[in-house]
Amino acid sequence: MVTSFKLDRIDLRILAHLQKNGRITNVELSNAVCLSPSPCLVRVKRLEQAGYITSYSAHIDLAKLGDVLTVFTEITLSDHHAEDFSRFEKSIRQVDEIIECHLVSGGYDYLLKFVVRGVNHYQTLMEGLLERNIGIEKYFSYIVIKTPFVKSHLPIEQLFSQHL
Repeated sequence: MVTSFKLDRIDLRILAHLQKNGRITNVELSNAVCLSPSPCLVRVKRLEQAGYITSYSAHIDLAKLGDVLTVFTEITLSDHHAEDFSRFEKSIRQVDEIIECHLVSGGYDYLLKFVVRGVNHYQTLMEGLLERNIGIEKYFSYIVIKTPFVKSHLPIEQLFSQHL
């Protein structure tokens, strides 16, 4: 891995375009960021080597595969020592249906996002987690009724362009 370097506006534009379309050709990307293809490709490779770009992936339309249910779950742990958090995180990392895990401040410790086949599938997973004895004191579940939108890209230029 290459040592970090200072990003400029063109680097931010490259990152913004690639996160919206990881399959964009180098020529299309170079046109979008107003660079010639060769320097654009050099910048992309440099961003990959420095770890700014961690992977490329495909977004799947789950509705085409079948019905699924999204559930957000607030988790409160019974104890709050470093090893309690570590044990919990290590254990839930193995559950494929948990697609996000956030340690949060406020009235509970973690916010998890599950994608499951249905309520019974979710309940079976939660019962399994409780049986593991990984420190869950209580949990609250929020079943998603409708998802008006999900953004798969981050506002990179809006967040970081003022720091250049």
